Amino acid sequence: MHIIHANLARGFRGGERQTVLLIQALADRAEISFQTLVCQPDSPLRTELATTPRVRFVSAHHQLAGHRQAGRATMVHAHDAKAVHWAWLHLRLMKTPYLITRRVDTPVKRKISNKLFYRDAYRCVALSRAIAKEIQPLCPEPVVQIPSAFTRLTPDLDVAHSFRTCYPGRFLVGHAGALVDRHKGQRVLLDAARRLQHSHPDMLFVFFGRGEDEAILKKESAALDNVIWAGFQPDIGNYLPALDVFAFPSRNEGLGSVLLDAMLAGVPVVASQIGGIPDIVHHGETGLLFPPGDGEALARQLVRLRDNALRQALAHNATEHLAEYTPEAMANSYMAIYSSLTQHRID
Repeated sequence: MHIIHANLARGFRGGERQTVLLIQALADRAEISFQTLVCQPDSPLRTELATTPRVRFVSAHHQLAGHRQAGRATMVHAHDAKAVHWAWLHLRLMKTPYLITRRVDTPVKRKISNKLFYRDAYRCVALSRAIAKEIQPLCPEPVVQIPSAFTRLTPDLDVAHSFRTCYPGRFLVGHAGALVDRHKGQRVLLDAARRLQHSHPDMLFVFFGRGEDEAILKKESAALDNVIWAGFQPDIGNYLPALDVFAFPSRNEGLGSVLLDAMLAGVPVVASQIGGIPDIVHHGETGLLFPPGDGEALARQLVRLRDNALRQALAHNATEHLAEYTPEAMANSYMAIYSSLTQHRID
């Protein structure tokens, strides 16, 4: 079985991390002869997968490029929006069926091309119930739900300890994500920080990441002495164990795989009740939820999480649910779809 993965993103965010995790997990499968990744010539995916066996790379600056070099395969797996267009063209050129994974819960524009791309897909996959509901009207077959996987992090606990000792006696509320407020909602967390700075002065809000809103967010929080900006950390797994709570105030979110990483680190989470997040965070069981955009409600939940017994219970319950979010579980689910195509051809 030869699978072509297409991911034409220029950066490296959650979707690209999940593409890497899947390709790595599939590399161990005897049924997979080899995998091809169609990506940008300078894509960080190349570095991430450089040592993964039986993976070759094909460069594509845009949707029209790389088709001849990729050749025929069992299936094309489109991992981002531009890759969906690429996969549809590859079907026309090489007669190779394709699978779409939709990772975001924003509406798909109902233009003719998108309707065509989804209609002609062999199968469509959604990360969450919210995404499945959004794309089902476009898909002739039932949408399959396959959630993201956590990253198998091996944290350097010395880094976490060193970071923690920089802020003795503080209750650390951490957030990690692209600093883009319209998506990740950092202003909601800043609102909570503003509300709690006097009533709970030991609470320190730590923001990891970078992005287009970085400068303006720093300016808006300059008067808050309970906020620090820790920058982008490629090894964020080393810092998660230092936190008392992980806060995720997204305004829209397909699933929020970083929540899985926080849970794996044993850190209780509080997150917006939006998109696919409730698929992971079951309120009062594996974490706490609050209405999206409501800084006052977030502040109340953070105060609740000062209860050590509650934090321990939520973290324990979250860990118990992680078995269904392993890279191997994700690979098993995709293998079932790849294999169903092979069986369909035999029949």
